[in-house]
Amino acid sequence: MRRRLTLLVAATTCLVLIAFLVPLALLVRQVAEDRAMSRANGVLQTIVPLIGTDAAQLTLAVEGQPLPVTVFAPTGEVIGQQATATPAVALAAARLESFAVATATGREIVVPVKSTRGTYVVRTVVPAAELDRGVTRSWLALAGLGLALVVLGLVVADRLARTLVAPIADLSAVSHRLARAELSARAAPAGPPEVREVALALNHLAGRIQDLLREEREQVADLSHRLRTPLTALRLEAESLRDPAEAERVAAAADEIARAVTTVIQQARRRGGERQACDATAVVADRVAFWTVLAEDTDREVRRELPPGPVPVAIQADELAAALDALLGNVFAHTPDGTAFGVALAPRRGGGAVLIVDDDGPGFPPGALRRGSSGSGSTGLGLDIARRAAEASGGALRVEAGPRGGARVRLELTGVNALPTG
Repeated sequence: MRRRLTLLVAATTCLVLIAFLVPLALLVRQVAEDRAMSRANGVLQTIVPLIGTDAAQLTLAVEGQPLPVTVFAPTGEVIGQQATATPAVALAAARLESFAVATATGREIVVPVKSTRGTYVVRTVVPAAELDRGVTRSWLALAGLGLALVVLGLVVADRLARTLVAPIADLSAVSHRLARAELSARAAPAGPPEVREVALALNHLAGRIQDLLREEREQVADLSHRLRTPLTALRLEAESLRDPAEAERVAAAADEIARAVTTVIQQARRRGGERQACDATAVVADRVAFWTVLAEDTDREVRRELPPGPVPVAIQADELAAALDALLGNVFAHTPDGTAFGVALAPRRGGGAVLIVDDDGPGFPPGALRRGSSGSGSTGLGLDIARRAAEASGGALRVEAGPRGGARVRLELTGVNALPTG
């Protein structure tokens, strides 16, 4: 925009200068020509009164002029600059009219003078250099003036464009920061009134977004908190069971749900933009151990491939656990009992890890990849939870066909330089 405004001012300035300087340049040349012709006519007028007088005095007057002057006498005698009679001289003598004609060397002026002895013709030639004297210098001065005006116009246009572009660039930077979830970014109202109005509107929008997100987080936290009451009742019911093993199993499940609810509350109230790390090996091993117990109850074979050492990834432990739980929950929800599944974790070259969950079931039903869509009456949010967790860490989620014909989900996670301490 800044460049376009500068080019627009430059083009406008050039057009205005051309409209004024070209006619002025032509006028300068015409003035120079008229000045030279006027000087020549003045020379001839000093000689005309001497026609018919003393020949010596006439000769002296002709030879003392700044221009070459020739007087053609009716007797054929030539006084002054020696020259042959041109057609213009003969025409002036015949018509008794003064005129000027253009020649190859300049401008020829002839003046007939009638006397008692006959018709004399006074002739002079104004050289082309005299006709154009000072024109080149004047044109150069006009060109320099025009160039100076163009440069001045460009400087002024650049300053004006900067005052317009700088606030707009600031608005663009603030909008990009808001897009990166930096909701505290604000634009400084500056520039023209219209740009200031846009800045104020953008700041108002950012504040409104913060308010809406805060309300949404609080509503999610409140909704999650309401689940604590039925969970407490469920735990009390579990403790009243007669079978100690069954009571312990149900109580453990209730505790697991309570921890999940606590995690949801913490995530809902957590500010955006935080990027933490965890050991993917430890998190995956813990969740696979939890789901292995359920797999044994449903006669499912569990295939696991975990690296021997820690694999740091740029995602929080609870988010990675929730993503893996969502994927494994889909396996249990959408495949019949006895269907085997596998969990594999491998470090990536350059940092990060690849988490793969596959099963031997029928694969994904049509439309299951859309958020909120499910072929078995569930919420349809499992894959979306895993996808958002991967993208929050800078990775991605890919759905493929498994080697045994079932569903296969590939979760790519970015790495970090080191695990957070403490």
